[in-house]
Amino acid sequence: MTETRKVIVDGTEFEVAVEISDGGKWQATVEGTTFEIEIPDTGPVVKKKRSGGGKKKKSGTVSANIPGKIVTIEVKVGQTVAEGQVILILEAMKMQNEIQAPVSGVVASVNCQEGQSIEANVPLVVIEPKEE
Repeated sequence: MTETRKVIVDGTEFEVAVEISDGGKWQATVEGTTFEIEIPDTGPVVKKKRSGGGKKKKSGTVSANIPGKIVTIEVKVGQTVAEGQVILILEAMKMQNEIQAPVSGVVASVNCQEGQSIEANVPLVVIEPKEE
């Protein structure tokens, strides 16, 4: 299967047709000329994760990074939520955005109301994370 990619070599952009051939070699066609590329040790590239000195604890405080209007609040104080669960809908710049729980836990406080206009970076919901 041939894929067409744009590459930049020494500041010049080229459109390259790339195809893997038998034996793990690549064929790259640039402006009508075909080149065979062989990369030794062609095992999968593993990205190293940076060590931050330990596991970072996520915050349970939910705030919007842009001002907007609260359309609906999907949770109540005392409710258990899962990480990634939609907890409220925020309308900003004429778009409705689903705001999700950053951690699993119990809703400790809801600091907004439906229909309320809010400023950016104001705590809207606080979730007490589950103990691990």
